Amino acid sequence: MDSDEKTSESDTKYGEARKFDANFKGPIHNRGCTDVLCCILFILCLFGYFAVGLLAWSQGDPRKVIYPTDSRGQFCGQAGTPMEKKPLLFYFNILKCASPLVLLELQCPTTQICVETCPKEHLTLLTAKLSLDRKKQDYYRSYCKEGTNFTKMSAPDILSQGLCPAMLIPSQAFTHRCLPALGTLKGVVVVGNETSLAGDGGDQVNATQLLDAAKKSNLVVEARQVAMRIFEDYTVSWYWILLGLVIAMVVSFVFIVLLRFLAGVMIWVMIILVILVIGYGIFHCYWEFASLKGVAGADVTIKDLGLQTDFSIYLQIRQTWLAFMIILAIVEVVIILLLIFLRKRILIAIALIKEASRAVGHVMSSLFYPLLTFCLLAMVIAYWAVTAVFLSTSNEQVYKVFNVSGGEFTKNTCVPESFSPNNLSAGTLDTECRFAFYGGETLYHKYLIVLQFYNLFLFFWCANFVTALGQVTLAGAFASYYWAFKKPEHIPAYPIFASLGRALRFHTGSLAFGSLILSLVQIVRVLLEYLDHKLKGAQNRCAKFILSCMKCCFWCLEKFIKFINRNAYIMIAIYGKSFCPSAKDAFFLLMRNVIRVAVLDKVTDFLLFLGKLLIVGIVGICSFFFFSGRIKAVEETAPSLNYYWVPILTLVVGSYLIAHGFFSVYAMCVDTLFLCFCEDLERNDGTAERPYLMSNNLLGILKKTNDTTKTVD
Repeated sequence: MDSDEKTSESDTKYGEARKFDANFKGPIHNRGCTDVLCCILFILCLFGYFAVGLLAWSQGDPRKVIYPTDSRGQFCGQAGTPMEKKPLLFYFNILKCASPLVLLELQCPTTQICVETCPKEHLTLLTAKLSLDRKKQDYYRSYCKEGTNFTKMSAPDILSQGLCPAMLIPSQAFTHRCLPALGTLKGVVVVGNETSLAGDGGDQVNATQLLDAAKKSNLVVEARQVAMRIFEDYTVSWYWILLGLVIAMVVSFVFIVLLRFLAGVMIWVMIILVILVIGYGIFHCYWEFASLKGVAGADVTIKDLGLQTDFSIYLQIRQTWLAFMIILAIVEVVIILLLIFLRKRILIAIALIKEASRAVGHVMSSLFYPLLTFCLLAMVIAYWAVTAVFLSTSNEQVYKVFNVSGGEFTKNTCVPESFSPNNLSAGTLDTECRFAFYGGETLYHKYLIVLQFYNLFLFFWCANFVTALGQVTLAGAFASYYWAFKKPEHIPAYPIFASLGRALRFHTGSLAFGSLILSLVQIVRVLLEYLDHKLKGAQNRCAKFILSCMKCCFWCLEKFIKFINRNAYIMIAIYGKSFCPSAKDAFFLLMRNVIRVAVLDKVTDFLLFLGKLLIVGIVGICSFFFFSGRIKAVEETAPSLNYYWVPILTLVVGSYLIAHGFFSVYAMCVDTLFLCFCEDLERNDGTAERPYLMSNNLLGILKKTNDTTKTVD
């Protein structure tokens, strides 16, 4: 629908069309500051954010995350402390880790000390005391509390005061903790090749009991072990990952440069290659599926297999490859159908991409602007992550009273230096003042969750502000290109720097305003996810349904606000108005050209998405064959990994982000040119006095002409 075909009713409903202005030559230079109040609020919040960071850094201690702590709150293995040479945590009675107290915040209710090595043999306290072997006594003493007079005190006194464990069990280090060295022998759980261990009083400790206790004491340790293996994979493959990301960057840059000169050819080549890459994926999945036929264990279902930390196990069953094949086939069919139905509009989209290629060619510095955005986002993410870690580790040591029976005093706080069991009303000797967890009752600790919430909210706000700054900067530069009658003579010098300067000088408040609206929606979504996580075990289906509906609605609202913000920033870059009038003007302009928005702008987004998909597919397939050892020529060159999917997944995500960074310039260019294109149709009519400023290629596709001998290049 052309502008001259619009009815007066639609003009009234969505505002009046733009009128011809002979003095309008692109982004307005005479502009003033916009949304000043929001700018002031943003600056004040930033000062508050820095204050929270300083407070967290003064109170926090990241060592609490890195090192395990003993019963006195000392860090095992920390350099510069008495525990430097004792990096492992040893439990006096691992069986108590099966207590319900483990499920509370009190950790495992048994004495824990830092040791140099884990016990390697089964030995009881009485056996060590009666032994004439001095080395055996010294060996046992190394697992007692410091200062224990092992030779002079009797075994009952040592046990009653909780100075030594009743017995030592063969153990092995697992994420800096000594856990029973469990295994299986002919299908039976054993520890040190024994199904049970005898205590001093003849009590038998079953290996299965130790297994249950080890699991309870290891609620988070398994996840940490997976994380450690992933970290090990990164340490041996980081240079290959870096090389892969450099290749993705080179491929993306070459692709963008080729688009500048061969936009039409590159788009069709890209479409064909995407279809071929996905087609090869379908073939490879079928080949793997067929090759596993008849292999023992390959017919096990994913449901029966359950959750496994070694993801390579899933690639050894047929159902995994069948699922991959079905997913890729669906994607292939959807892409082919979209290309068939949008074949006519693809020609117009290609013309718009060609125009964007010319704009990028005249503003080459725009290709490097995403590096600035990336650096700023990296700083925002790093500040948020470091502050979050310091906030979460800024609690103080809390000591509580523990006893064997877990009675009425187990939640009472105490001071280790002045604690005495006789001070308690029960007066029992089997109690001790032991480090329980990190917390505190000061004003700072009471509002710690509020500070974490503030940290997260400012992270969203700052990240969205950086993104908005990039969008308005690129929009201003590309709008200068479009509205230049003679290109490149009328394009201002250094358009990126000029646009960035205007954005920071005049429109910081407007960018903060748009970012604030988006951040509020995002923080609500985080709260809904938190509530959903809390209600997972609930049986109220109505509450779950309402929560799911709210999550869906806020997801849609976030997408809509992002769309409105993006186009509002383009209008801000061009006209210099505040956020709300710019959002209104952009929305009404798009509604007056709603058909073009649906079939033209979104088709170009789809084509650019295919470009990103192609780059990710190329890098992903090459990294899969390299790290999985499928290429015989480089099989010995590939690093030995615990999980070969770690570098592959990192490269896939990284290459997508790199491709998105490069193509985001094109996407912003297309969106800016599209709005300028819509305004061009409203402002001008092709006469000598009011010529269209769009390219001859777009004029031809839209069947428009300029009644002047001087046309736009």
